[in-house]
Amino acid sequence: MAKQKLASDAIVKELRAIGLAYPGASIKSSWPGHEDLAVNDKTFAYLTIEGEPFRISCKLPSSSHVALMLPCVKPTEYGLGTSGWVTAEFSDELPPVDLLTQWIDESYRAQAPKKLVAQLAPGPRPLSRYMPDIRTQLALGLVLEEPARKASAKKPAPKKPAPKKPAPKKPAPKRK
Repeated sequence: MAKQKLASDAIVKELRAIGLAYPGASIKSSWPGHEDLAVNDKTFAYLTIEGEPFRISCKLPSSSHVALMLPCVKPTEYGLGTSGWVTAEFSDELPPVDLLTQWIDESYRAQAPKKLVAQLAPGPRPLSRYMPDIRTQLALGLVLEEPARKASAKKPAPKKPAPKKPAPKKPAPKRK
């Protein structure tokens, strides 16, 4: 039976190519229906194959709490979610490639040996980089409306009291 063509198939191929461009990265097929990305036999991204509904799992030690705010993301099963693994499933809509590319980058850096990570551009990226912009948040239903911009007013720093000097020690009474 031939697999059906899905709109997300091109994205799966693109993400797989991005992941394979990392030093030491290879394809690892732990079980049928997956062509996962691995470095030194450690998986850093679980990806479905073309023709299957899009699903990706990545280890996000720095940004999993942000990723879990998206409605299509949940902790990865089999106990992996407790160590920062998240799974995103996109059934109808196309996945945001730029966000998933950042997840692959963070996951690779978490799983790869330091020697291979040192070959990459300096990182890790700041956490704010992993938060989707407001338009993406709106599209995914993460927020209902764009937040109003507030004028920032700087508060003066509170004054610290001067440190207290210790009282001089009294000499001990002499014993007879």
